[in-house]
Amino acid sequence: MRERTGVETVTGPIGDVGATLMHEHVFGLSPEILWNWPDIPEGWDVEHRAREAAARLEDLKRHGIDTIVDLTVVGLGRYVPAVQRVAELTEVNIVAATGLYTYDALPPYFGNRGPGSLFGGPDRLAEFFVRDIVEGIGRTGVRAGVLKCASDHLGMTKGCERVFRAVAEAHLETGVPISTHSHSASGGGLEQQRLLAGLGVDLSRVVIGHAGDSTDLAYLEELIANGSYLGMDRFGIETISPFEDRVRVVAELAARGHADRMVLSHDSYCFNDRFDADVVRHRHPNYHLLHISRDVLPELRRRGVTPGQIDQMLVANPRAILTRREARGAVPGGTS
Repeated sequence: MRERTGVETVTGPIGDVGATLMHEHVFGLSPEILWNWPDIPEGWDVEHRAREAAARLEDLKRHGIDTIVDLTVVGLGRYVPAVQRVAELTEVNIVAATGLYTYDALPPYFGNRGPGSLFGGPDRLAEFFVRDIVEGIGRTGVRAGVLKCASDHLGMTKGCERVFRAVAEAHLETGVPISTHSHSASGGGLEQQRLLAGLGVDLSRVVIGHAGDSTDLAYLEELIANGSYLGMDRFGIETISPFEDRVRVVAELAARGHADRMVLSHDSYCFNDRFDADVVRHRHPNYHLLHISRDVLPELRRRGVTPGQIDQMLVANPRAILTRREARGAVPGGTS
């Protein structure tokens, strides 16, 4: 395929992303549930849910946000044709992701293939990720603009490590940036950085996701010193870290000169069949796409975060992350 310039979105490459939320989701789906029990109370109708999602994104646009990065990958119910329909109905740009989401073992399709598996053979993960970036996801033609990988409270399990190695290989081959899911309570971002750096990844091309769950400034500044961006990206999920702590940490890091290493987001969904929507609204009333625009930014300003620093976190940093593409060749000790 011919190389394209700009930032890849669901509707094609664009020149500038504008104000961007770097960690959101359009749809979180459970395909086997939907295939076998289609009459679940949540309901799944592509057109209905697409129009519902587009309406939420249009409201987000009215609140000053131009782009979201949809970090839904395999393991979270990625279904790009539905997201394409949403993109047709909204002016908000949507950047799609590739990668695989697991805290532990790989799905059997990959777990039963590759080094150390029951049947052996080549590890095809990186091949799939590169295809999503270079050719497009499935038959949609939508090219992924971000790589996603995860580890959590279990640490860097064998399955997680295989995903990280494949993500590093795809990153080095294509230049696409990496965004992670990390477990801040155990300092998991540092373990992720050590592995990725050892695989030849420039850590300035990595967003350590869910860093905003932590109030440990020493831990956060160590992640920054190693070169990565911090994903302050769970605003509204207050059972993990309350609003007061989240805004206090961002304001303090900005005061220490680190606005150039933070990005903001909610990790929210327009529709997610994995949670009871009524329970979520009751327990997390601020867990929605407008929370940052309506509540977080005014509070950050009140605490002395300047307009320039807010612009850095919402506009300049996402632009730098998403537009920089430097392929560097094969990963040392890679998967293929």
